[in-house]
Amino acid sequence: MLVKFAVIAGNASRDLAKRIARRLKAPYIEAQTKIFPDGESKITFSSVPKKSIILVVQSTYPPVDTNLLQTLAIISQARKASSKIYAIIPYMGYARQDRQFLSGEVVTMSIVAKMLQAVGAKKVIVVDIHSKTALNHFKIPTVNVSAIPELAKYFKKLKIKKPFVVSPDTGGSSRAKKFASLLNTDFITLKKSRNRNTGKVQIQSSKVDVHGRDLIVIDDIISTGGSIIKATQFLKKQKCKRVFVACTHGLFVGDAERKIKKAGVSKIISTNTIPRSTSKVDMAGVIAKSI
Repeated sequence: MLVKFAVIAGNASRDLAKRIARRLKAPYIEAQTKIFPDGESKITFSSVPKKSIILVVQSTYPPVDTNLLQTLAIISQARKASSKIYAIIPYMGYARQDRQFLSGEVVTMSIVAKMLQAVGAKKVIVVDIHSKTALNHFKIPTVNVSAIPELAKYFKKLKIKKPFVVSPDTGGSSRAKKFASLLNTDFITLKKSRNRNTGKVQIQSSKVDVHGRDLIVIDDIISTGGSIIKATQFLKKQKCKRVFVACTHGLFVGDAERKIKKAGVSKIISTNTIPRSTSKVDMAGVIAKSI
């Protein structure tokens, strides 16, 4: 029996891969991963339907290098069964290293693109990649799907009265505008600066009128939470009501989630591109439709 799609799940994205397979009514194959004491990975998986389009699903969140190498290994092995391998990498590690910011920096994203192509990926599907410049490093078709409509659907269900949408920086202004339009509300953009050497964040906005309003701060990635914490502290000083946080990729490095809540955030919502306790928004349907 000829199967159109087959889904292979990497260790980092098993639940999301299962959901995608269900949506596509495709066979689900789990890559079994063993990590040796020295940190090396050993990967095995059962036979794959030949001549089908194989979808390898694996986000490359921390440990980034381990998850990336496992992705490359799975694609390489799957290539033996099919010439059509699509790499579904919902969270693409190294996407923030897509250009040279300081002299001498390696543009690591270009190397990641070359490696994915070298092992046999024929198409790459990502979710809300940090910068579309990252995709320019690929010479194969790429698809960047948006989580904004799904996040908006979730927040509509919360029935927050007249929420105000906030982007923590100018780079996320278009994201906030789209999110706000789906919620039929307004948005504002804060101005921030980040020291390229130390990573320290400062809010440069002087004053915004958010008095008594519930706010939704939206971002694509939350890593250490520095930007969100600074934004929340600033907004609380402006006498806002509650602060909610929405993001596509919740990395929450270290104890970032605790620190964000300590800053005064009422609720944090992320998607399941990275499995966390905050991952309330499922991206399987959107990803399945994009294939």
